[in-house]
Amino acid sequence: MVARLAVFAMHGLMAVALLVASAVVNAGPTGEPEPELRALLKAAIAQSDSFQDRFDAEVWLVDMSSRLRRYIKDDKERLDFLRLLHQEADRANITPELALAVVQIESGFNRYALSTAGAQGYMQIMPFWLREIAGPEENLLHTRTNLRMGCTILRYYLDRERGDLVKALQRYNGSYGKPQYPALVINALNKRWYRG
Repeated sequence: MVARLAVFAMHGLMAVALLVASAVVNAGPTGEPEPELRALLKAAIAQSDSFQDRFDAEVWLVDMSSRLRRYIKDDKERLDFLRLLHQEADRANITPELALAVVQIESGFNRYALSTAGAQGYMQIMPFWLREIAGPEENLLHTRTNLRMGCTILRYYLDRERGDLVKALQRYNGSYGKPQYPALVINALNKRWYRG
């Protein structure tokens, strides 16, 4: 029985390793490994201090990088963004996949997005938040600042609404009582970012 479990576990680990390896190998248009992308992934994994271990970082970064490629074309920019987003989501105690869904709906991953109401950056933060809680040296178009503030604000609303994601998203978007925005975020989360 123990031998069977060991063989099953070994086969499972080999399948995961092959999945990760094939994701990197098939990353290029020719199907050949891209040394530059491999080097960038290696560096991003080494700097990902919000992960429990290196393997988790590698699997998540490879998976999310392939999903995000259509929005952020540059490999280095995409991996830096994912590493920062994961750190800030972890710091705020929200899932990075939820943060990705919010960014997708809020700005379409446009770092320089500006709404008609004046919200700025990836997570569309209103400038009054900067005045309220950040220093004059902070900039909402700075990736870490924008992600940190957005994730923190979302966590606050999740706590305020006792974990009710729909109500928290309505508050985040300033559309309390209206179901459209939460439906968009939850749809993006389930269709593009959720790793189930």
